[in-house]
Amino acid sequence: MKISGSIALVTGANRGLGAAFARGLLAAGATKVYAAARDPSSVTLDGVVPVQLDVTQPEHVATLARELTDVTLLVNNAGISERALLLDPSSVESLYRQFETNTIGPLRLMQAFAPVLANNGGGAIINILSVLSWVTLPTTGSYSASKAGMWALGNALRQELKAQHTELLAVHSALIDTDMTHGVPGEKLAPADVVQQALAALEAGQPEMLADPTTRAVRAGLSAQPPVYIGADA
Repeated sequence: MKISGSIALVTGANRGLGAAFARGLLAAGATKVYAAARDPSSVTLDGVVPVQLDVTQPEHVATLARELTDVTLLVNNAGISERALLLDPSSVESLYRQFETNTIGPLRLMQAFAPVLANNGGGAIINILSVLSWVTLPTTGSYSASKAGMWALGNALRQELKAQHTELLAVHSALIDTDMTHGVPGEKLAPADVVQQALAALEAGQPEMLADPTTRAVRAGLSAQPPVYIGADA
C-alpha cells in the first residue's frame, strides 16, 4: 500500500508511538490523519484531525466507523501495560483490562473498519504488537498473553481480509522509548525509527515487521530447542 494519498486513523495518537505514527504519516504524504485519543484535546500535533476514541467502548468504535468513511489505513496502536505476578489473585483484573485494550479493542476496530476499507479499495491495517507476543518476563504474563492473542487473531484476520484486498502488517519490537517503558532498563528504540520501518514494510507488502535485533532473534528462535528466552533488559 502506498502511504502517499492515504487517509489514516491512528489510535492512541496523543503521545508516544501513536504521535510518532501521525507525524510519520503526514511526512510520508498522507492526505489526512485522524488522531484518536480518549481525550481529543490532548492531541496537540499540527495537521491532524483529533477524534475521540476509547477502544474499550464499543459505541466509540461504532461511531467512528460511521463517521470516518474515508479511512484507507488503520493503525491499531493504543495499548496498556500492567505488571503483576500471575499467582497473585489480583492479576486476573489486570488481565481483563489488558485484553480489553490490547486484544478486544483492536479486534473491534478491525471488524468495524473492514467494510470502510473495502469500500475504499482495500487499504491496510497496522497492528502494533511486541517481542513479548512470543516470550514473557516474570511480571509481564498478562501483557504478553494480550499481545500473543492479538498476534494470533491478526494471523487469522489476515486471511479473511485478503478477500477484500486489505493488507495487514504486524509490527513487533522490544523496548521503545515512550512513557510505557519509562523506568524500564535497557536499550530503547526511537519511536520515529519504528514508524519509518513500519511504513516501509507496509509499502513493501510485508505481513510482519521485526524492528530490532532482539525481536529478530526471538522470532527466529521460536522453533529452537530449548526455547529462546530474553533477559529483563530486553
